[in-house]
This record gives sequence, C-alpha cells and structure tokens, in this order.
Amino acid sequence: MDENDLADDPTAQLRAWLADAQEAAPQPEAMTLATADADGRPSARIVLLRGLDDRGVVFFTNRTSRKGEELRRNPHAALVLHWWELGRQVRIEGTVEELSPDESTEYWSGRPRASQLAAWASPQSQPIADRSELDARVAEAEALFGEDDVPLPPFWGGYRVVPQSVEFWTHHDDRLHDRIRYSRTSDGWRRQRLAP
Repeated sequence: MDENDLADDPTAQLRAWLADAQEAAPQPEAMTLATADADGRPSARIVLLRGLDDRGVVFFTNRTSRKGEELRRNPHAALVLHWWELGRQVRIEGTVEELSPDESTEYWSGRPRASQLAAWASPQSQPIADRSELDARVAEAEALFGEDDVPLPPFWGGYRVVPQSVEFWTHHDDRLHDRIRYSRTSDGWRRQRLAP
C-alpha cells in the first residue's frame, strides 16, 4: 500500500474500502467497538456500522447497556473493521457523541419490526433469570403495541464516533504489513506510515 495512492481524507478512503468489502465479505459492516469505564477498564464487542459521513462513523444501541453507560461516563471509543477476505483492517479512535432524536428515529423507522420489539423487550446487559423471561418480555411488547408502529424507545439511539485518528492496514505474509495512519490536526489530516 502506497500512501500516495490513498485519498487525502480518511472518510473517503474508508468509503472505498467498505465498498470493496461489500463485494467480498459476508458481513462487511461488522466492527469491534471498544469502550472503557470511568476507571479505564476496557470492554469490546461487535456492533454494526450504520452510517458514515464526514462527521464520523455511526452505530446504534441501547443507551442503558454496558457500552451506553461507559460512553456516558467516558465518551471516547475505538473501532476496528477487519476483512480477512481482503487482508485489510481499519482502526478508528475518537470522541463519541449521541445522535439527535431525529437521526435516531430516522434509522429506527427502517428497522425490522422484530428488531424494534426486541429493543423494547431486552434490558440489555442486565441479568435475567432465563430465556423464558426474555420471551415473555417480547410477548408483552407485542401485546403493548399490537398492530401499531413501534415507537423509538427513550433509552435507545445512535452514537457517532468522531475520528481523531484512522489507520489503514494491509496484510503481508512476511508480517511486514503496511500501516498508514491519518491524524486529525487543526489544518485537516496528516498521514504517516507506521512500522508493522
């Protein structure tokens, strides 16, 4: 990978790589989200990339979940997208901001109904007695909303990771991988090659 062949802006480069991944990988939007609690103890899980623009990378979740609570107390995160099929990885680090209710509602309205009901039913990250408790909660949500549209829960919404650094990585069998990092500056973006 030659840094001179990459876009000047990491968002444009990520869009190009994501388009390639959509042709080659079974779940190209899957990304690891790492957060940390107020004491700096990290946790990570897979979420889905649901928006990408010049402002950042968007995902959605229950705001009372572990990740939601960690982001409330420590609004910084790291993301990793990795596509084995292409030998490519992208690492993103930045600050996190909540999406507006309008932005969250726009995405919510396009979700499958079963996913909407699941969001209402699941007390995400909280202990439950067994699967039957969860099934009962789904049945309660189905009864509550009937045939009506399922509204956006007040505890559910989107987040945007505003990148401060974005690293593009390509695999080499000799382990001398290519790594190019974009770092945000007051004048835009600076690119640097990193040792593997």
